[in-house]
Amino acid sequence: MALAENQKPRVLVLFGGESGEHGISCATAAAVVEAINPERYEVVTVGITAQGQWVPLDFSSEQFQIREGKVASVPPAKRQLFLAPGTGKAISLPTQLGSEFSLADLGTFDVVFPLLHGPFGEDGTVQGLLEMMHLPYVGCGVLASAAAMDKPTTKVLLHQAGLPAGKWETVNAAQWQQDRFSVLKRLAPLGMPVFVKPARAGSSLGISKVNSADALEEAIERAQQIDPKVIVEAELTGLEVECAVLQGRDGRVRTSEPGRIAMRSDVDFYDYNTKYFAEDSVALEIPAQIPAHLASQVRTFAAQAFEALGCEGLARVDFFVDTAKDQVVINEVNTMPGFTPFSMYPKLWEYMGVDYSQLMEELISLALARPVGLR
Repeated sequence: MALAENQKPRVLVLFGGESGEHGISCATAAAVVEAINPERYEVVTVGITAQGQWVPLDFSSEQFQIREGKVASVPPAKRQLFLAPGTGKAISLPTQLGSEFSLADLGTFDVVFPLLHGPFGEDGTVQGLLEMMHLPYVGCGVLASAAAMDKPTTKVLLHQAGLPAGKWETVNAAQWQQDRFSVLKRLAPLGMPVFVKPARAGSSLGISKVNSADALEEAIERAQQIDPKVIVEAELTGLEVECAVLQGRDGRVRTSEPGRIAMRSDVDFYDYNTKYFAEDSVALEIPAQIPAHLASQVRTFAAQAFEALGCEGLARVDFFVDTAKDQVVINEVNTMPGFTPFSMYPKLWEYMGVDYSQLMEELISLALARPVGLR
């Protein structure tokens, strides 16, 4: 839809969601909404409750920031939003249908910024919905979002592209219920320690570092509380390094200098609490103090991983860099990296000369220029 002269593009910012990363999504939205230039865009904020309702909100960044080690949540509301398929038109109606039933026309949106992390948001589900609404959106499409959220699928695609992604095994619920002895036997060649993770979750939720075979069953069952599909990975050695990827309108991808997650010696691994609530336990080292040839390899692999998964717009590619072995291995690809005050992605681009507001501008303008549907 063409914009009228002097009309600002309407940006629908979606946040919250049904995953365990609901609160982190709220914190991301708190930062992003502040950074979008109100002179350039009209921002409409819609929160998705933990139960899945889409509710229009009068947004306050302070309300949704991480405070005193606690995350916020999208509150229940009296009205909820619905999108009309094929038109991008939005309406709201009461959450409780009664005698005072009324519809409200919220108009149309020009672009959606889905600040959703984890399942039911970052995994291709919302992206597919927005495609059906004929609404442009920031970030990766359906396939790349789904593939990157599913860690075993990510590794298959990376290996197929000739990229290093470590050793792993997948454990699905049926296998575990029917013959866990065979599953444990299949996992044995990975050695110890291993990392047990929900296959389709982010923010380090449900991850366990397992140092002995005796603790493996418990770790798998803990991960299954978040996702019945589990991935077990052989330990990767070295420094945890991340690289930000940003796509231009011409399709070319740019990569940032790598940054390093520097943890205190008494921190075992980069888990959920360390990532978001333990400011004194970690520091972001930008650029990462690694040899130049390994930094170059990180950037090359990041761009290749972005293309191998069919990503669009943005992604953050995480690595382990072992300087002793002169080795770079891809750990994960994140299609909607966090934008909290502690997040690596915006800080990497800030180091590259793209400040937070400029980054928002690039992402939104790219989404506006990109067609929906097959491309």
